Parts: sequence; structure tokens; C-alpha cells
Amino acid sequence: MRKAFLALLLAASVTPAFAQDKSFELKLSHWVPASHPLQKALEDWGSAVEKESGGTVKYKVYPAQQLGKAFDHYDMARDGIADVTYINPGYQPGRFPIIGAGELPFLMSDAKGGSMALDAWYRKYAEKEMKDVKFCLGFIHSPSSFHSRTKKIVVPDDVKGMKIRPAHATMANYVTSLGGTNVQSSAPEVRDIIERGVADAVTFPWGSVVLFGIDKVTKYHIDAPLYVTTFAFVMNKDKYNQMSATQKKAIDNNCNTEAAGRVGEPWGKFEDTGIEKIKGMSDHEVYKLTPEQTALWKKASEPLIKTWAENVKKAGGDPDAAMTELRAALTKYNALAQ
Repeated sequence: MRKAFLALLLAASVTPAFAQDKSFELKLSHWVPASHPLQKALEDWGSAVEKESGGTVKYKVYPAQQLGKAFDHYDMARDGIADVTYINPGYQPGRFPIIGAGELPFLMSDAKGGSMALDAWYRKYAEKEMKDVKFCLGFIHSPSSFHSRTKKIVVPDDVKGMKIRPAHATMANYVTSLGGTNVQSSAPEVRDIIERGVADAVTFPWGSVVLFGIDKVTKYHIDAPLYVTTFAFVMNKDKYNQMSATQKKAIDNNCNTEAAGRVGEPWGKFEDTGIEKIKGMSDHEVYKLTPEQTALWKKASEPLIKTWAENVKKAGGDPDAAMTELRAALTKYNALAQ
């Protein structure tokens, strides 16, 4: 009996801390279809947290705007409508000026390295710029381009007079500066607005053009890495603060630069496959730019850097230091565009 009692005491003494932890089921919300690679990225993220928390932090993924509109996902995390959300900071112009550096044209060359660089660079800025939530990680998709229904876009002057749905605030400024008109919509709405003639073209990543059915309503595609979009996973602070130290560690172990690379890489590969798919479609024209044409696009994008810097200054930041740091991070992770 004494041996049995001692064995029980010993077992109790080595029981993992999470055995006493309160259980949680996190609501993970995003706004793209469940067939998008982001669905698996969030499932993998949730599974890793569940495993590291000893099963005390479970999860459920809510795709396709089930819990709220794409534009609302930051506030949904802040307000606890969802516990972890996927956000596009550029959907809300002026609200997150510093992370907007990642949206500048001809800056990033690679989804995995770019994601890790963005995340490593932005962490200290997120503490102020996204202070309403717990910043988990930042990432990008592969460099992307213009896709048009009505005509070939070859040089910046071709945008004049066109109605274009931009990927984010920076591309919206680009379109306006080139004489185009912006049409705002979330990604799931793009096919419809082009089909109805509300927009003539879109800036979009390649694989998603096929996934969202935009290949059915476009014909002309620039094969050039013009821009990327910045994204983030953010978490409700109250939910995080309710957790034990062990559970918080499980979250933190999956909210870091390495995790950003794990999210960015497979999505990047998915988008890259879209180029060949569209090239194989007989009624589509995919074309490269000459060095002279590329130089025109780069020249036309220079005012965007100035605008970004002014917005950062208004928010109390130092744009020169921030850009120097971002370029250093991109160099470190081999993702600085040449």
C-alpha cells in the first residue's frame, strides 16, 4: 500500500502543468475560401498550438467571411468576435502606415524570405501600430501583377482612364497617380466586379487568380514581380491573457519569425504555380516587360515611397530608419528585389 501511495504521489508530482490548465477553443477566422492554402496554414497553426498546450488549447477555423467581412478582421480580433484573425493591413488606408512599407513596388522578391524579413522587422513596430491586439506574425504572398480584361497594360500610361481594383492602399495610390480610378472590394468580390464591368483590371497574385475564378473574366497578364501584399495573424489580447504560462508559451512558439516563414512559403509556392496555369490557357496572353518598360514602372512608383514616409512621420515614426531596417532584414533573408 505504501509503495502504491508513493507511486501515486510521484505521478502527481510529474503531471505536466497543462493538466490543470483551463481549456480553450480558439476561433480562427479568415476571409478566403476553404480551398485556399491559408486554410491549411491556419489549421497547421492551430494544430501546433494544440499539441504544445497538451490539448488544452483547441481550435476551429472559420473560412470565407463566416464571422465577418474581410475589412473587419482586425477589429474582430480586438473585440473578441474571433480569437485569431487573418488581416490585410492595406485594406484600411492610413490605419497601419509603418507596415505599409512592405507594400511598396519592386521591394520584395520571395514569399518565404520576404515573410520572415517582414515579420522580424515589424515586431517592434507592431507593439505600437497594432497595440489593440497581440501581434502573432506577419507574412506576404509571392510578388504579383496586373490582370486585365479590357486591354494590355504594358507601360504606366496604359493605366490612365482604367478602373482597377487594387490589392491594398499603396497600389491604390499607384493607380491614382497613373490616372486610373480605384474600385474597392475584398478579394472574394473581385470576379463579380470585373464581370459586371465595375472594374477593368485587378492587381492580384497568380494562383489566386485561378482560385477565385478571375481567370474567367480577365485576358491580359503582366509577368513581372510588381508588388506584394502584407498580411498578419493577430490575436485577441484578453483571450491570450486568460491563459496559463504553459499555454501562452504554446502560442508564442507559433507566433515568431520561423512561423511566419512556414505560413509564407507554401502560399508562395501555390501562387507561383498560377503563372504556368494561366500561360497554358489558350485565350490568355501572359507577357514580360522589357528592361525599359520595367524602368518606367519603377520610376512611376518613386512617389509612393515619399507618400509612405510622410504617413509614417505623421504617425510619429522615423521612415528612414524603418526603411533601412526593412532592407537589411530583406537582405538577411535573401528576399530583397534587385
